[in-house]
Amino acid sequence: MKFVCLGALDKQAWSKLSPKEQEAMVKACTDFDEELYAGGHFADGFALQDTAAATTIRWKGGKATLTDGPFAETKEMLGGILILEAKDKEEAVRIMSRHPGIRMGPFEIRPADEAFMDQHPVMQKLKENGR
Repeated sequence: MKFVCLGALDKQAWSKLSPKEQEAMVKACTDFDEELYAGGHFADGFALQDTAAATTIRWKGGKATLTDGPFAETKEMLGGILILEAKDKEEAVRIMSRHPGIRMGPFEIRPADEAFMDQHPVMQKLKENGR
């Protein structure tokens, strides 16, 4: 059984850390990922770019409407994550605008932070193992 764990970042608290403290925090997180991987618990994961890169799609007035950002209302709950291959954000938005699920709630589309992923030790191991 797999679980998706969505990590939240308090950007205000993060900005109060020095660059050295931020680096230490990232290292602590990736070290824990290493521990999970070694124990067979780390199946897959993706770092996301900042929410400023997101687009939210809603069904409104009989059509898909777009809002820049992750403006999901608090009464809505995240129901799942779909990993989508697309050439760019515009194509991803076009594809997901046709998804029937937007009639029941919004999808947030955010590019994966591939630069981080390429540097993450566990991600490198998964790639070496054929991921």
